[in-house]
Amino acid sequence: MTTIYLEIQNLLNRLARNETPSWQPLLDALLKQYPGDAATLMVREGNALMPVAVRGLPSDVRGRAFQLDAHPRLAVIAKAEGVHRFAPDDPLPDPFDGLIDTEGDALRVHDCMGVALRGQGRMIGMLTLDALEAGQFDDVDYGELGAMAGLLGASLDMALCARQTRAQLKDVLNRSGAGLPAQSLTWRSDVMRQLDDEIALVAQSEMSVLIQGETGVGKERIATQVHARSPRRDGPLIKLNCAALSPSLIESELFGHVKGAFSGAFSSRRGHFALADGGTLFLDEVGELPLALQPKLLRVLQEGEYQPLGSEHTRTTSVRVVAATNRDLEREVAEGRFRADLYHRLCVYPLVVPPLRVRGEDVLLLAGTFLEENRSRFGLRNLRLSPGAEAALSDYCWPGNVRELEHVLSRATLKARPRPGDVLTLTADHLDLALSGATAAVPAPAREETAQPLREAVEAFQRRHIEAVHIQCDGNWAETARRLGLDRGNLHRLATRLGLK
Repeated sequence: MTTIYLEIQNLLNRLARNETPSWQPLLDALLKQYPGDAATLMVREGNALMPVAVRGLPSDVRGRAFQLDAHPRLAVIAKAEGVHRFAPDDPLPDPFDGLIDTEGDALRVHDCMGVALRGQGRMIGMLTLDALEAGQFDDVDYGELGAMAGLLGASLDMALCARQTRAQLKDVLNRSGAGLPAQSLTWRSDVMRQLDDEIALVAQSEMSVLIQGETGVGKERIATQVHARSPRRDGPLIKLNCAALSPSLIESELFGHVKGAFSGAFSSRRGHFALADGGTLFLDEVGELPLALQPKLLRVLQEGEYQPLGSEHTRTTSVRVVAATNRDLEREVAEGRFRADLYHRLCVYPLVVPPLRVRGEDVLLLAGTFLEENRSRFGLRNLRLSPGAEAALSDYCWPGNVRELEHVLSRATLKARPRPGDVLTLTADHLDLALSGATAAVPAPAREETAQPLREAVEAFQRRHIEAVHIQCDGNWAETARRLGLDRGNLHRLATRLGLK
């Protein structure tokens, strides 16, 4: 017990120095006191629990959000007063079935207990203990564990209220509106922690932000974080993909139009600047904006005024613009394809999102997020990675970044032939990473024993070739269509049919 109290004191000292708390040593000390094969210390985020420290479980578990309505055992613990232990034959599925580190096959949990951590009358976290053999927790003193949970709850509550940690956990509290799991993670890589610090800094200002990075790195989710952590977070966050619309429609989408402004305008319509008034407007792929439209966008950024299409009157708006691009806008300016004055208005504070291949252990954190999504989607009891699959994910270069990781894990889950209620293990063969990179544009000749029907083989080649060219074009579908010699609309339909969109 002395070790546990010392770790709690260390944690409180870090909080007093405005340092980010480290929960793992505290959990490790706790497990020296109590038996078991696995344990988690989790923080509540809306209706979900996010592990901040784990023991006896794979690294990707720290990237999973355990929704209370999807995990009945956690919901039972959340409602219980004090420690709750489940009977060995309890039919409720355990959230960690098949995930505990063992040398054999995936095993079910046979002894499970947990306690909700509370602060100021509300549940703010949870401690769980799991064992593979029934009876391992027979000698646990529930009163002592409950008292320890009280101390942990008080410590966690202080962490939530501490100045530095409050800014970090604000992402967590806004996660449900972000749609991206990954940005509320506790990043392990230095490059992402540095980016997180920059987001916290610029979010509190009214500066325009330009998010730059390769295709698939999660620029939209970074924009969501900028909004969620800003004074405008109670206002709307409106998103517009500038590359998804024809040049003739972008002006109407941005500024709106009045009835009769053009053929087919049978009624007036508000634009995205009007919809985003009081909040944030996210302009994705801003480098695709037509040159002729750029002065009008510049005017809104400078004066806060715009004129709907066909209207004689100007309107005002209070909007913060966050833009994103995978293009080198400085080169676009030098080559006359983008206005220099607009570039400088957008790029008041640049945020560069690092590619996935330099994020180290963050790959497995993100993998955990997508594994949990696929577990829920396919109705599995659990979804895990084999050691070989973990190594393959960590060693791969990820030319398509986070988006590619998400798609790889979704395809792998489907290839593993999931059946509802299974504990499914994904192997390196299921991941099939050799076919995910640009080097797989030309497939190897099929062996006799793996011969496919001609139509399936043609579609497989089309899928790999389009995916490879799309990666080479930095995710730009218009450029991909040009290189492939296809009409853009036809390419979109083909890519949808092949499962690439």
